[in-house]
Amino acid sequence: MEKQQYSDEFKEQLIRECIETGNVALVARKHEISPNTIHSWLKKQRKRGSTKALPKAKDNRYKEMEKWLKEVSTENDELKRMVADKELELAVLRDLTNTKNPR
Repeated sequence: MEKQQYSDEFKEQLIRECIETGNVALVARKHEISPNTIHSWLKKQRKRGSTKALPKAKDNRYKEMEKWLKEVSTENDELKRMVADKELELAVLRDLTNTKNPR
């Protein structure tokens, strides 16, 4: 039995469809693919953030992982700033609701 190779774009499209519909079996039936295959792609997506395979060469693999780690760290920092801003807004709103009317 020959192993089918799917493009990274196709994998990402199917993952988006699964997330939108919330039904892996339906998407698998639509594209005539085993649901287990899609589940493995979803697992890779959650684990690495992408379905793209890492390069086989060690040096290239390390470079890709460092690049990915830098992107994730940057995104994490942005999210931390956003949460801090929201917490500040909530604190100000709580203070305003707890104070008496200054009139």
